[in-house]
Amino acid sequence: MVRREKSNYIIRSVSHALDVIEQFFGEADELGVTELSKRLKLHKNNIFRLLATLESRGYIEQNKATENYRLGLRSLHLGQAYVSRMGLLRQARPIMEALVKQVRESAYVAVARPGGMVPLDGQEADQPVRLVSTIGEMLPLHATAVGKTQLAFATEDEQKAKLPETLKRFTSKTITERAALLQQLKAAVENGFAVDTGEHVEDVRAVAVPIKDYTGHVVGSLAISGPAYRLTAERMQKEVAPLVVKAGQDLSGRLGHHP
Repeated sequence: MVRREKSNYIIRSVSHALDVIEQFFGEADELGVTELSKRLKLHKNNIFRLLATLESRGYIEQNKATENYRLGLRSLHLGQAYVSRMGLLRQARPIMEALVKQVRESAYVAVARPGGMVPLDGQEADQPVRLVSTIGEMLPLHATAVGKTQLAFATEDEQKAKLPETLKRFTSKTITERAALLQQLKAAVENGFAVDTGEHVEDVRAVAVPIKDYTGHVVGSLAISGPAYRLTAERMQKEVAPLVVKAGQDLSGRLGHHP
């Protein structure tokens, strides 16, 4: 029996329905039939039928005031099901909770995705002023602590493949020179952690460590983040980093990693 390529089994209508849902992953909260038709290059009748089907199942809902469409509650449930079933996150939650109690700053776990790092779960600090992780937001590799840990423990070829030709500047502290970034990555490997000193968001600092599985591969990053006036350079180095490193080792151990 000849095995056919999976692409031969794709159902066009299902693919179009997923295309519609994915249009709401960007910055637009709501989209109309006309806009979706232009974006997907499909006839308005087809778009309307797809939206009606998705709406009937709760994945899309219509704003009656504007008559535009937005993601429905079933989309949220789908995302929550994905997150809750990831073994990494089940193991990470108690470790994040303990770490937040120790440091009194917010913690989160992020994994690599094409184009950057995506936070999947977080634990907020009990401070009046605290950092709130935007779950699902794409974070740049070169300007965040979690991104640097992913790059630092990658091979040279992987680093070249993941880093764009031009390193985008986000703040005055963003490292945009490759040589300087590579020096930081080397230091991250030696120290076991990476830092962000306001390079992605002004006045926000972070310390991150790699999370490794039983094969020794980096499967994500664990980070502590907070405002710069509390996360001073001295506190990050002397107090926070050792605790995050220990938490990362504990989490990696739960995933079967033994150095």
